[in-house]
Amino acid sequence: MTSGISTYGRETGHSNIPPTPGSRLASVINPVANFQRLAIIDDRTLDRECLAQSLIAHGLDMDVELFSSFKEWRKTSDFMHAGILINLGRGDLLNDLFLQDLKAVISDFPALPIVILGDNPDIRQVLRAFEIGVQGYISSATGLAVCVGAISLALAGGAFISAEDLNDLRQLLLMAETKERRRAAMFTQREADVIDTLMQGKPNKIIAYELNLRESTVKVHIRNIMKKLSAKNRTEIIFKVSRLFKQ
Repeated sequence: MTSGISTYGRETGHSNIPPTPGSRLASVINPVANFQRLAIIDDRTLDRECLAQSLIAHGLDMDVELFSSFKEWRKTSDFMHAGILINLGRGDLLNDLFLQDLKAVISDFPALPIVILGDNPDIRQVLRAFEIGVQGYISSATGLAVCVGAISLALAGGAFISAEDLNDLRQLLLMAETKERRRAAMFTQREADVIDTLMQGKPNKIIAYELNLRESTVKVHIRNIMKKLSAKNRTEIIFKVSRLFKQ
């Protein structure tokens, strides 16, 4: 099957990219409904067109339709895509407006695989993406052949994370394990349970109910925690625990 690229852009509306001589690209005039199609969302015209042609040249065996935004995809798409690739570039996935649009698409189309391609190496961004429900997060440092494989994996129902992001994740998990060991050495399990509820701002009565303790026992645990932290009140407990184990 020859693969083609049809574009929907802010500047030109619906247009077709002619094939490069000698390449596998084919202009799409009337896309066939049963062809597998990938939607690419990127607000940079040149970047999205270059990305589409590069992916097809490196083995992506499907038509690619290009959109400048989620809004443009919703407005002009027939929603028959096999998946969506969002090219963030240097953009921030944690941006409130982008997150709102991404969550809305995932909520409205829960069976539609979504893959993020981005420059930002922040592991928090990667974890947030998977927490929301994306199928893959590809670093822009990844080679095109691997990128094609990652997209195919996500469309088949798998999940993909770039090797460099995986290394960062390992480091994050090691840090978390170290903090947990420090916390376990400082507090008993029951004290740790009480701390978790204190961090959520719950009163003693609710803590006692949730942990199946007497309220007087909760007060004893809180006094012991205060003593270990040299804290004067509940607020200071939260502040000191945050400094010790959350940063």
